[in-house]
Amino acid sequence: MNAASVWNKTVDFLVVGSGGGGMTAALMAKEAGMDVLVIEKTSFFGGSTARSGGAIWVPNNYLLAQDGIEDSLEQARLYMRHTVGDRSPQSLQDAYLVHAPQMVAWLRDHTCVRFQRVPGYADYYPERPGGLVAGRTLEPVPFDGRKLGPELARLRKPMAEAPAGLAFTAADYRQIGMFMSTWEGKKRALRVGLRWLKHRLSGVRELTMGQALSARLRYAMMQADIPLWLDAALQELIIEEDRVVGARVEREARPLRIRAGRGVLLAAGGFPHNLAMRQQYLPKPTSTDWSVASPGNTGDAIRAGMKAGAAVDLMEEAWWGPSSKPPDEAPFFHVAERAYPGALMVNGLGRRFVNESAPYIDVVHAMYANHSPETPHIPAWFIFDQRYRNKYIFGLFFPMQPIPKRHLENGYIVKADNLKALARLMGVDAANLVETVSRFNEFARAGVDQDFRRGESAYDRYYGDPTVKPNPNLAPLTRPPYYAVRMWPGDLGTKGGLVTDEWARVLRKDGTPIPGLYATGNSMASVMGASYPGAGATIGPAMTFGYLAARHAAGS
Repeated sequence: MNAASVWNKTVDFLVVGSGGGGMTAALMAKEAGMDVLVIEKTSFFGGSTARSGGAIWVPNNYLLAQDGIEDSLEQARLYMRHTVGDRSPQSLQDAYLVHAPQMVAWLRDHTCVRFQRVPGYADYYPERPGGLVAGRTLEPVPFDGRKLGPELARLRKPMAEAPAGLAFTAADYRQIGMFMSTWEGKKRALRVGLRWLKHRLSGVRELTMGQALSARLRYAMMQADIPLWLDAALQELIIEEDRVVGARVEREARPLRIRAGRGVLLAAGGFPHNLAMRQQYLPKPTSTDWSVASPGNTGDAIRAGMKAGAAVDLMEEAWWGPSSKPPDEAPFFHVAERAYPGALMVNGLGRRFVNESAPYIDVVHAMYANHSPETPHIPAWFIFDQRYRNKYIFGLFFPMQPIPKRHLENGYIVKADNLKALARLMGVDAANLVETVSRFNEFARAGVDQDFRRGESAYDRYYGDPTVKPNPNLAPLTRPPYYAVRMWPGDLGTKGGLVTDEWARVLRKDGTPIPGLYATGNSMASVMGASYPGAGATIGPAMTFGYLAARHAAGS
Protein backbone atom coordinates (compact mmCIF):
# COMPACT_ATOMS: atom_id res chain seq x y z
CA MET A 1 0.00 0.00 0.00
CA ASN A 2 1.21 3.49 -0.82
CA ALA A 3 2.14 5.22 2.45
CA ALA A 4 0.34 8.39 1.39
CA SER A 5 -2.95 6.51 1.10
CA VAL A 6 -3.22 6.04 4.87
CA TRP A 7 -3.65 9.78 5.31
CA ASN A 8 -7.04 11.38 4.64
CA LYS A 9 -5.52 14.84 4.52
CA THR A 10 -2.02 16.28 4.58
CA VAL A 11 -1.10 19.78 5.76
CA ASP A 12 2.00 21.50 7.06
CA PHE A 13 0.53 22.66 10.35
CA LEU A 14 -2.49 21.32 12.21
CA VAL A 15 -4.12 23.49 14.87
CA VAL A 16 -6.40 21.81 17.39
CA GLY A 17 -8.80 24.39 18.82
CA SER A 18 -10.36 27.61 17.48
CA GLY A 19 -9.90 30.01 20.38
CA GLY A 20 -7.69 33.08 20.34
CA GLY A 21 -4.49 31.05 20.53
CA GLY A 22 -5.39 28.62 17.77
CA MET A 23 -6.63 31.20 15.30
CA THR A 24 -3.64 33.51 15.88
CA ALA A 25 -1.31 30.58 15.25
CA ALA A 26 -3.15 29.70 12.06
CA LEU A 27 -2.78 33.25 10.74
CA MET A 28 0.94 33.31 11.51
CA ALA A 29 1.42 29.87 9.95
CA LYS A 30 -0.29 30.95 6.75
CA GLU A 31 1.76 34.15 6.62
CA ALA A 32 4.90 32.01 6.98
CA GLY A 33 3.93 30.04 3.89
CA MET A 34 2.51 26.92 5.50
CA ASP A 35 -0.58 25.01 4.52
CA VAL A 36 -2.64 25.08 7.73
CA LEU A 37 -5.86 23.51 9.00
CA VAL A 38 -7.77 24.39 12.16
CA ILE A 39 -10.04 21.77 13.71
CA GLU A 40 -12.64 22.46 16.38
CA LYS A 41 -14.34 19.79 18.47
CA THR A 42 -17.66 21.61 18.87
CA SER A 43 -20.15 23.10 16.43
CA PHE A 44 -19.02 26.65 17.24
CA PHE A 45 -15.72 28.48 16.85
CA GLY A 46 -14.14 30.87 19.33
CA GLY A 47 -13.73 28.63 22.37
CA SER A 48 -13.46 30.30 25.76
CA THR A 49 -12.10 33.43 24.05
CA ALA A 50 -15.52 34.09 22.54
CA ARG A 51 -17.14 33.72 25.96
CA SER A 52 -14.72 36.10 27.65
CA GLY A 53 -14.18 39.84 27.95
CA GLY A 54 -11.69 39.52 25.09
CA ALA A 55 -8.96 41.41 26.94
CA ILE A 56 -5.25 40.72 26.48
CA TRP A 57 -2.54 41.77 28.96
CA VAL A 58 0.45 42.94 26.92
CA PRO A 59 3.26 44.91 28.59
CA ASN A 60 5.18 47.51 26.60
CA ASN A 61 2.66 47.52 23.74
CA TYR A 62 2.53 50.15 21.02
CA LEU A 63 -0.76 51.62 22.26
CA LEU A 64 0.80 52.44 25.62
CA ALA A 65 3.59 54.23 23.79
CA GLN A 66 1.09 56.14 21.64
CA ASP A 67 -0.62 57.41 24.79
CA GLY A 68 2.67 58.48 26.32
CA ILE A 69 2.63 55.86 29.08
CA GLU A 70 6.08 54.62 29.95
CA ASP A 71 6.68 50.89 30.11
CA SER A 72 9.61 48.66 29.32
CA LEU A 73 10.75 45.07 29.17
CA GLU A 74 12.72 45.59 32.37
CA GLN A 75 9.74 47.08 34.23
CA ALA A 76 7.43 44.28 33.08
CA ARG A 77 10.01 41.65 34.04
CA LEU A 78 10.26 43.19 37.51
CA TYR A 79 6.48 43.05 37.86
CA MET A 80 6.36 39.42 36.76
CA ARG A 81 9.05 38.62 39.33
CA HIS A 82 6.85 40.11 42.05
CA THR A 83 3.64 38.39 40.90
CA VAL A 84 4.41 35.15 39.08
CA GLY A 85 7.80 34.69 40.75
CA ASP A 86 9.55 31.42 39.94
CA ARG A 87 6.34 29.41 39.49
CA SER A 88 7.00 29.42 35.75
CA PRO A 89 10.39 29.35 34.01
CA GLN A 90 12.13 32.69 33.48
CA SER A 91 12.74 31.74 29.84
CA LEU A 92 8.99 31.35 29.34
CA GLN A 93 8.24 34.68 31.02
CA ASP A 94 10.88 36.45 28.94
CA ALA A 95 9.53 34.93 25.73
CA TYR A 96 6.10 36.30 26.57
CA LEU A 97 7.32 39.76 27.52
CA VAL A 98 9.45 40.07 24.37
CA HIS A 99 7.04 38.61 21.84
CA ALA A 100 3.55 39.63 23.09
CA PRO A 101 3.95 43.26 21.92
CA GLN A 102 5.40 41.96 18.64
CA MET A 103 2.40 39.67 18.19
CA VAL A 104 -0.06 42.54 18.67
CA ALA A 105 1.84 44.73 16.21
CA TRP A 106 2.02 41.88 13.70
CA LEU A 107 -1.75 41.40 13.84
CA ARG A 108 -2.23 45.13 13.29
CA ASP A 109 0.06 45.13 10.26
CA HIS A 110 -1.06 41.88 8.59
CA THR A 111 -4.70 41.27 9.58
CA CYS A 112 -7.96 43.01 10.45
CA VAL A 113 -7.43 42.33 14.16
CA ARG A 114 -7.32 45.65 16.02
CA PHE A 115 -7.05 46.50 19.69
CA GLN A 116 -7.61 49.56 21.84
CA ARG A 117 -6.52 50.40 25.37
CA VAL A 118 -8.83 50.03 28.35
CA PRO A 119 -7.95 53.35 30.00
CA GLY A 120 -7.14 53.16 33.68
CA TYR A 121 -7.65 49.39 33.99
CA ALA A 122 -4.83 48.89 36.47
CA ASP A 123 -2.66 45.81 36.63
CA TYR A 124 -4.10 43.53 39.29
CA TYR A 125 -1.23 44.34 41.70
CA PRO A 126 -0.25 47.85 40.57
CA GLU A 127 1.51 48.77 43.81
CA ARG A 128 4.03 45.96 43.47
CA PRO A 129 7.40 46.78 41.86
CA GLY A 130 6.95 47.21 38.11
CA GLY A 131 3.16 47.45 38.28
CA LEU A 132 1.24 49.99 36.21
CA VAL A 133 -1.73 51.89 37.60
CA ALA A 134 -2.52 52.93 34.02
CA GLY A 135 -2.71 49.24 33.13
CA ARG A 136 -1.38 47.11 30.29
CA THR A 137 -4.73 45.71 29.18
CA LEU A 138 -6.03 45.94 25.60
CA GLU A 139 -9.42 44.97 24.23
CA PRO A 140 -10.58 44.36 20.66
CA VAL A 141 -12.07 47.19 18.66
CA PRO A 142 -15.81 46.44 18.07
CA PHE A 143 -16.57 44.52 14.89
CA ASP A 144 -19.56 44.29 12.58
CA GLY A 145 -20.54 40.64 12.67
CA ARG A 146 -22.31 40.89 9.30
CA LYS A 147 -18.90 40.60 7.67
CA LEU A 148 -18.79 36.95 8.74
CA GLY A 149 -21.88 36.10 6.73
CA PRO A 150 -23.19 32.62 7.62
CA GLU A 151 -20.19 32.08 9.90
CA LEU A 152 -21.71 34.49 12.43
CA ALA A 153 -24.20 31.80 13.42
CA ARG A 154 -21.27 29.54 14.28
CA LEU A 155 -19.62 32.02 16.68
CA ARG A 156 -19.79 30.69 20.25
CA LYS A 157 -22.08 32.74 22.48
CA PRO A 158 -20.66 34.87 25.32
CA MET A 159 -20.91 33.67 28.92
CA ALA A 160 -23.63 36.27 29.55
CA GLU A 161 -25.61 38.13 26.91
CA ALA A 162 -26.70 41.69 27.61
CA PRO A 163 -30.45 42.25 27.32
CA ALA A 164 -31.98 43.51 24.06
CA GLY A 165 -28.81 42.86 22.12
CA LEU A 166 -26.87 45.70 23.77
CA ALA A 167 -23.15 45.61 23.06
CA PHE A 168 -20.56 47.46 25.09
CA THR A 169 -16.82 47.41 25.53
CA ALA A 170 -14.97 46.77 28.78
CA ALA A 171 -14.40 50.50 29.09
CA ASP A 172 -18.15 51.08 28.56
CA TYR A 173 -19.03 48.51 31.21
CA ARG A 174 -17.01 50.25 33.90
CA GLN A 175 -18.76 53.56 33.29
CA ILE A 176 -22.23 52.05 32.84
CA GLY A 177 -21.79 50.47 36.26
CA MET A 178 -21.76 54.02 37.62
CA PHE A 179 -24.94 55.02 35.77
CA MET A 180 -26.73 55.92 39.01
CA SER A 181 -23.72 57.68 40.52
CA THR A 182 -21.82 59.78 37.99
CA TRP A 183 -22.53 62.03 35.03
CA GLU A 184 -19.91 60.14 33.06
CA GLY A 185 -21.85 56.94 33.72
CA LYS A 186 -25.06 58.52 32.49
CA LYS A 187 -23.36 59.92 29.38
CA ARG A 188 -21.73 56.59 28.59
CA ALA A 189 -25.01 54.71 28.99
CA LEU A 190 -26.70 57.24 26.69
CA ARG A 191 -23.90 56.86 24.12
CA VAL A 192 -24.17 53.08 24.23
CA GLY A 193 -27.95 53.29 23.88
CA LEU A 194 -27.75 55.65 20.91
CA ARG A 195 -25.11 53.47 19.28
CA TRP A 196 -27.37 50.46 19.77
CA LEU A 197 -30.30 52.32 18.18
CA LYS A 198 -28.20 53.49 15.25
CA HIS A 199 -26.95 49.97 14.62
CA ARG A 200 -30.44 48.54 15.00
CA LEU A 201 -31.74 50.91 12.32
CA SER A 202 -28.78 50.41 9.97
CA GLY A 203 -28.55 46.66 10.43
CA VAL A 204 -25.04 46.65 11.95
CA ARG A 205 -24.43 43.59 14.14
CA GLU A 206 -21.99 45.09 16.62
CA LEU A 207 -19.75 42.62 18.43
CA THR A 208 -17.59 43.56 21.39
CA MET A 209 -15.27 41.93 23.93
CA GLY A 210 -14.52 38.23 23.29
CA GLN A 211 -17.07 38.09 20.50
CA ALA A 212 -15.25 40.88 18.66
CA LEU A 213 -11.84 39.27 19.09
CA SER A 214 -13.01 35.84 17.93
CA ALA A 215 -14.92 37.34 15.01
CA ARG A 216 -11.95 39.44 13.89
CA LEU A 217 -9.63 36.44 14.01
CA ARG A 218 -12.12 34.28 12.12
CA TYR A 219 -12.66 36.99 9.50
CA ALA A 220 -8.88 37.26 9.06
CA MET A 221 -8.76 33.48 8.56
CA MET A 222 -11.48 33.73 5.93
CA GLN A 223 -9.56 36.47 4.14
CA ALA A 224 -6.44 34.29 4.22
CA ASP A 225 -8.42 31.26 3.02
CA ILE A 226 -7.56 29.15 6.08
CA PRO A 227 -9.95 26.22 6.47
CA LEU A 228 -11.74 25.55 9.76
CA TRP A 229 -13.38 22.21 10.41
CA LEU A 230 -16.11 22.23 13.04
CA ASP A 231 -17.36 19.07 14.74
CA ALA A 232 -13.86 17.63 14.34
CA ALA A 233 -12.53 16.17 17.59
CA LEU A 234 -8.96 15.14 18.31
CA GLN A 235 -8.80 11.44 19.21
CA GLU A 236 -5.07 10.90 19.52
CA LEU A 237 -1.72 12.08 18.21
CA ILE A 238 0.08 9.99 15.60
CA ILE A 239 3.73 9.39 16.39
CA GLU A 240 6.42 7.99 14.13
CA GLU A 241 9.98 7.52 15.36
CA ASP A 242 9.38 9.69 18.44
CA ARG A 243 8.00 12.57 16.35
CA VAL A 244 4.39 13.76 16.23
CA VAL A 245 3.48 13.60 12.55
CA GLY A 246 -0.25 14.07 12.67
CA ALA A 247 -3.46 13.26 14.47
CA ARG A 248 -6.39 10.93 14.36
CA VAL A 249 -9.57 13.00 14.24
CA GLU A 250 -13.24 12.18 14.27
CA ARG A 251 -15.23 14.53 12.05
CA GLU A 252 -18.99 14.17 11.97
CA ALA A 253 -18.66 10.57 13.23
CA ARG A 254 -16.10 9.72 10.54
CA PRO A 255 -12.55 8.74 11.61
CA LEU A 256 -9.80 10.60 9.74
CA ARG A 257 -6.01 10.63 9.79
CA ILE A 258 -4.45 14.04 9.20
CA ARG A 259 -0.75 14.36 8.50
CA ALA A 260 0.99 17.54 9.71
CA GLY A 261 4.48 17.75 8.26
CA ARG A 262 5.64 20.74 10.34
CA GLY A 263 3.77 20.05 13.55
CA VAL A 264 0.57 19.90 15.58
CA LEU A 265 -0.45 22.73 17.90
CA LEU A 266 -2.70 21.83 20.82
CA ALA A 267 -4.83 24.90 21.56
CA ALA A 268 -7.98 23.19 22.77
CA GLY A 269 -8.28 24.65 26.28
CA GLY A 270 -7.96 22.93 29.62
CA PHE A 271 -10.18 20.50 31.52
CA PRO A 272 -12.82 22.64 33.33
CA HIS A 273 -15.67 20.50 32.00
CA ASN A 274 -14.09 17.14 32.78
CA LEU A 275 -15.30 16.22 36.26
CA ALA A 276 -12.96 13.25 36.63
CA MET A 277 -9.91 15.42 35.90
CA ARG A 278 -11.17 18.14 38.20
CA GLN A 279 -11.54 15.63 41.01
CA GLN A 280 -8.09 14.22 40.30
CA TYR A 281 -6.20 17.51 40.14
CA LEU A 282 -8.12 20.50 41.53
CA PRO A 283 -8.80 21.33 45.19
CA LYS A 284 -12.06 20.14 46.69
CA PRO A 285 -14.94 20.74 46.49
CA THR A 286 -15.10 21.15 42.74
CA SER A 287 -17.76 21.07 40.05
CA THR A 288 -18.09 21.55 36.32
CA ASP A 289 -21.24 23.55 37.09
CA TRP A 290 -19.19 26.52 38.32
CA SER A 291 -17.08 27.02 35.19
CA VAL A 292 -17.89 29.58 32.50
CA ALA A 293 -15.32 28.12 30.08
CA SER A 294 -16.32 26.71 26.71
CA PRO A 295 -18.17 23.40 27.21
CA GLY A 296 -15.78 21.74 24.77
CA ASN A 297 -12.89 22.14 27.21
CA THR A 298 -12.67 18.60 28.55
CA GLY A 299 -8.92 18.08 28.59
CA ASP A 300 -8.66 16.09 25.36
CA ALA A 301 -5.50 17.86 24.19
CA ILE A 302 -3.78 17.59 27.56
CA ARG A 303 -4.51 13.88 27.79
CA ALA A 304 -3.27 13.34 24.23
CA GLY A 305 -0.06 15.16 25.06
CA MET A 306 0.43 13.15 28.26
CA LYS A 307 -0.06 9.95 26.30
CA ALA A 308 2.72 11.14 23.97
CA GLY A 309 5.05 11.47 26.97
CA ALA A 310 4.58 15.15 27.88
CA ALA A 311 5.16 16.56 31.33
CA VAL A 312 2.40 18.57 33.02
CA ASP A 313 2.41 21.30 35.63
CA LEU A 314 0.05 23.63 37.52
CA MET A 315 -2.70 21.04 37.31
CA GLU A 316 -4.07 22.17 40.69
CA GLU A 317 -4.66 25.73 39.46
CA ALA A 318 -7.38 27.51 37.49
CA TRP A 319 -8.31 31.02 36.44
CA TRP A 320 -10.47 31.25 39.53
CA GLY A 321 -13.22 33.73 40.32
CA PRO A 322 -16.24 33.88 42.66
CA SER A 323 -19.30 32.78 40.70
CA SER A 324 -22.98 32.45 41.46
CA LYS A 325 -25.13 29.69 40.02
CA PRO A 326 -28.88 30.01 39.56
CA PRO A 327 -30.57 26.59 39.53
CA ASP A 328 -30.85 25.20 36.01
CA GLU A 329 -29.05 28.24 34.56
CA ALA A 330 -25.48 29.04 33.58
CA PRO A 331 -23.10 30.36 36.26
CA PHE A 332 -22.15 34.04 36.41
CA PHE A 333 -18.54 35.13 36.98
CA HIS A 334 -18.55 38.21 39.24
CA VAL A 335 -15.93 40.93 38.80
CA ALA A 336 -17.17 44.51 39.24
CA GLU A 337 -19.93 43.72 41.73
CA ARG A 338 -17.44 42.85 44.45
CA ALA A 339 -15.82 46.29 44.24
CA TYR A 340 -18.99 48.36 44.46
CA PRO A 341 -19.43 49.91 47.91
CA GLY A 342 -22.11 48.49 50.18
CA ALA A 343 -21.50 44.75 49.87
CA LEU A 344 -19.33 42.18 51.61
CA MET A 345 -18.57 38.46 51.59
CA VAL A 346 -18.78 36.08 54.55
CA ASN A 347 -18.01 32.43 55.15
CA GLY A 348 -20.35 29.75 56.50
CA LEU A 349 -19.91 31.12 60.01
CA GLY A 350 -20.97 34.61 58.97
CA ARG A 351 -17.46 36.11 59.13
CA ARG A 352 -15.53 38.13 56.55
CA PHE A 353 -12.37 36.47 55.29
CA VAL A 354 -11.03 38.48 52.34
CA ASN A 355 -10.82 41.82 50.60
CA GLU A 356 -13.91 41.46 48.45
CA SER A 357 -12.55 43.85 45.81
CA ALA A 358 -9.30 41.91 45.33
CA PRO A 359 -8.41 40.18 42.06
CA TYR A 360 -10.89 37.36 41.60
CA ILE A 361 -8.23 34.65 41.65
CA ASP A 362 -7.16 35.80 45.13
CA VAL A 363 -10.71 35.63 46.46
CA VAL A 364 -11.07 31.98 45.44
CA HIS A 365 -7.58 31.16 46.70
CA ALA A 366 -8.78 32.51 50.06
CA MET A 367 -11.95 30.41 49.86
CA TYR A 368 -9.97 27.21 49.35
CA ALA A 369 -7.17 28.09 51.79
CA ASN A 370 -9.63 28.68 54.64
CA HIS A 371 -12.24 26.03 53.84
CA SER A 372 -12.81 23.19 56.29
CA PRO A 373 -15.79 21.25 57.64
CA GLU A 374 -15.59 23.31 60.83
CA THR A 375 -15.23 26.64 59.00
CA PRO A 376 -16.89 26.31 55.61
CA HIS A 377 -15.99 28.89 52.97
CA ILE A 378 -17.54 27.05 50.02
CA PRO A 379 -20.00 28.35 49.31
CA ALA A 380 -19.31 31.82 50.64
CA TRP A 381 -22.07 34.42 50.75
CA PHE A 382 -22.20 37.80 49.00
CA ILE A 383 -24.37 40.22 50.98
CA PHE A 384 -25.77 43.62 50.00
CA ASP A 385 -28.61 45.93 50.98
CA GLN A 386 -31.30 47.83 49.11
CA ARG A 387 -29.10 50.91 48.66
CA TYR A 388 -26.62 48.73 46.74
CA ARG A 389 -29.47 47.18 44.75
CA ASN A 390 -30.75 50.64 43.81
CA LYS A 391 -27.37 51.94 42.64
CA TYR A 392 -25.39 49.13 41.04
CA ILE A 393 -25.50 46.28 38.56
CA PHE A 394 -25.48 42.76 39.97
CA GLY A 395 -24.96 40.09 37.34
CA LEU A 396 -27.49 40.93 34.62
CA PHE A 397 -29.75 42.90 36.97
CA PHE A 398 -29.65 46.65 36.41
CA PRO A 399 -30.10 49.12 39.29
CA MET A 400 -33.60 49.08 40.80
CA GLN A 401 -34.63 46.28 38.42
CA PRO A 402 -36.94 43.93 40.33
CA ILE A 403 -35.34 40.59 41.07
CA PRO A 404 -37.19 37.89 39.13
CA LYS A 405 -39.55 35.98 41.36
CA ARG A 406 -38.05 32.66 40.34
CA HIS A 407 -34.68 33.64 41.82
CA LEU A 408 -36.27 34.29 45.21
CA GLU A 409 -38.36 31.14 45.06
CA ASN A 410 -35.52 28.81 44.02
CA GLY A 411 -33.12 30.20 46.63
CA TYR A 412 -30.59 31.73 44.24
CA ILE A 413 -31.10 35.06 46.02
CA VAL A 414 -32.05 35.13 49.70
CA LYS A 415 -33.92 38.21 50.95
CA ALA A 416 -34.93 39.35 54.43
CA ASP A 417 -35.99 42.50 56.24
CA ASN A 418 -33.22 42.29 58.85
CA LEU A 419 -29.83 40.67 59.27
CA LYS A 420 -30.94 38.09 61.84
CA ALA A 421 -33.66 36.83 59.53
CA LEU A 422 -31.19 36.84 56.64
CA ALA A 423 -28.75 34.77 58.69
CA ARG A 424 -31.44 32.18 59.42
CA LEU A 425 -32.22 31.85 55.71
CA MET A 426 -28.50 31.57 54.93
CA GLY A 427 -27.93 29.00 57.68
CA VAL A 428 -25.20 31.03 59.38
CA ASP A 429 -24.82 32.24 62.97
CA ALA A 430 -27.00 35.34 63.35
CA ALA A 431 -24.88 36.94 66.07
CA ASN A 432 -21.73 36.52 63.95
CA LEU A 433 -23.36 38.07 60.90
CA VAL A 434 -24.75 41.04 62.83
CA GLU A 435 -21.36 41.64 64.44
CA THR A 436 -19.54 41.27 61.10
CA VAL A 437 -21.79 43.77 59.32
CA SER A 438 -21.59 46.18 62.25
CA ARG A 439 -17.78 46.09 62.18
CA PHE A 440 -17.78 46.47 58.39
CA ASN A 441 -20.10 49.47 58.65
CA GLU A 442 -17.71 51.16 61.09
CA PHE A 443 -14.87 50.66 58.61
CA ALA A 444 -17.04 52.02 55.79
CA ARG A 445 -17.90 55.20 57.68
CA ALA A 446 -14.24 55.76 58.53
CA GLY A 447 -13.10 54.83 55.00
CA VAL A 448 -10.47 52.37 56.23
CA ASP A 449 -10.86 48.58 56.15
CA GLN A 450 -8.73 47.62 59.12
CA ASP A 451 -9.19 43.90 58.49
CA PHE A 452 -8.51 43.46 54.75
CA ARG A 453 -7.44 46.89 53.42
CA ARG A 454 -10.21 47.05 50.85
CA GLY A 455 -9.95 50.11 48.67
CA GLU A 456 -6.25 50.75 49.16
CA SER A 457 -5.19 49.36 45.77
CA ALA A 458 -5.75 51.20 42.50
CA TYR A 459 -7.14 47.92 41.18
CA ASP A 460 -9.83 47.90 43.90
CA ARG A 461 -10.76 51.47 43.04
CA TYR A 462 -11.08 50.85 39.29
CA TYR A 463 -14.62 49.52 39.76
CA GLY A 464 -15.31 51.60 42.86
CA ASP A 465 -17.79 54.46 43.08
CA PRO A 466 -15.89 57.78 42.95
CA THR A 467 -18.83 59.61 44.54
CA VAL A 468 -18.55 57.55 47.73
CA LYS A 469 -16.19 59.19 50.21
CA PRO A 470 -13.73 58.67 51.74
CA ASN A 471 -13.32 55.18 50.24
CA PRO A 472 -14.91 54.35 46.86
CA ASN A 473 -15.14 50.66 47.76
CA LEU A 474 -16.76 51.00 51.18
CA ALA A 475 -20.30 51.96 52.20
CA PRO A 476 -22.32 50.74 55.19
CA LEU A 477 -25.15 48.24 54.79
CA THR A 478 -28.03 49.94 56.58
CA ARG A 479 -31.03 49.97 54.28
CA PRO A 480 -33.30 46.90 54.33
CA PRO A 481 -34.20 44.58 52.82
CA TYR A 482 -30.93 42.66 52.77
CA TYR A 483 -29.88 40.14 50.13
CA ALA A 484 -27.46 37.22 50.05
CA VAL A 485 -26.18 35.12 47.14
CA ARG A 486 -24.03 31.97 47.34
CA MET A 487 -20.58 32.34 45.80
CA TRP A 488 -18.80 29.27 44.48
CA PRO A 489 -15.15 28.83 43.38
CA GLY A 490 -15.85 29.33 39.68
CA ASP A 491 -13.32 29.60 36.88
CA LEU A 492 -12.67 30.91 33.39
CA GLY A 493 -10.79 27.68 32.65
CA THR A 494 -8.03 25.59 34.16
CA LYS A 495 -4.38 26.70 34.25
CA GLY A 496 -2.55 23.41 34.32
CA GLY A 497 -1.38 21.68 31.20
CA LEU A 498 1.52 20.54 29.09
CA VAL A 499 4.94 21.90 29.97
CA THR A 500 6.41 23.93 27.10
CA ASP A 501 9.55 25.88 26.28
CA GLU A 502 9.83 29.44 25.02
CA TRP A 503 8.81 28.35 21.48
CA ALA A 504 5.71 26.54 22.78
CA ARG A 505 7.33 23.15 22.11
CA VAL A 506 5.87 20.50 24.40
CA LEU A 507 8.47 19.01 26.73
CA ARG A 508 8.95 15.56 28.19
CA LYS A 509 9.60 15.02 31.89
CA ASP A 510 13.34 15.10 31.20
CA GLY A 511 13.01 18.57 29.65
CA THR A 512 13.57 17.51 26.05
CA PRO A 513 11.05 18.64 23.39
CA ILE A 514 8.69 16.22 21.69
CA PRO A 515 9.41 16.93 17.99
CA GLY A 516 6.40 18.15 16.08
CA LEU A 517 4.26 18.95 19.12
CA TYR A 518 3.32 22.43 20.38
CA ALA A 519 0.81 23.74 22.91
CA THR A 520 -0.68 27.08 23.87
CA GLY A 521 -3.51 28.60 25.89
CA ASN A 522 -5.00 26.49 28.64
CA SER A 523 -3.62 23.35 27.01
CA MET A 524 -0.18 24.46 28.25
CA ALA A 525 1.01 25.05 31.80
CA SER A 526 0.46 28.79 32.20
CA VAL A 527 3.34 31.23 31.97
CA MET A 528 1.50 33.13 34.71
CA GLY A 529 2.05 30.38 37.27
CA ALA A 530 -0.44 30.56 40.12
CA SER A 531 -0.88 34.33 39.68
CA TYR A 532 -2.96 36.66 37.51
CA PRO A 533 -0.96 39.83 36.75
CA GLY A 534 -3.69 41.68 34.88
CA ALA A 535 -6.89 41.49 32.87
CA GLY A 536 -6.18 39.43 29.76
CA ALA A 537 -3.36 37.34 31.25
CA THR A 538 -5.23 34.33 29.88
CA ILE A 539 -5.78 35.20 26.22
CA GLY A 540 -2.60 37.26 25.79
CA PRO A 541 -0.30 34.26 26.37
CA ALA A 542 -2.57 31.97 24.34
CA MET A 543 -2.20 34.21 21.30
CA THR A 544 1.49 34.90 21.87
CA PHE A 545 2.60 31.29 22.23
CA GLY A 546 0.38 30.26 19.33
CA TYR A 547 2.17 32.92 17.28
CA LEU A 548 5.56 31.61 18.46
CA ALA A 549 4.64 27.98 17.80
CA ALA A 550 3.74 28.79 14.19
CA ARG A 551 6.95 30.75 13.71
CA HIS A 552 9.03 27.88 15.05
CA ALA A 553 7.21 25.27 12.98
CA ALA A 554 7.74 27.36 9.85
CA GLY A 555 11.47 27.45 10.45
CA SER A 556 11.93 23.88 11.61
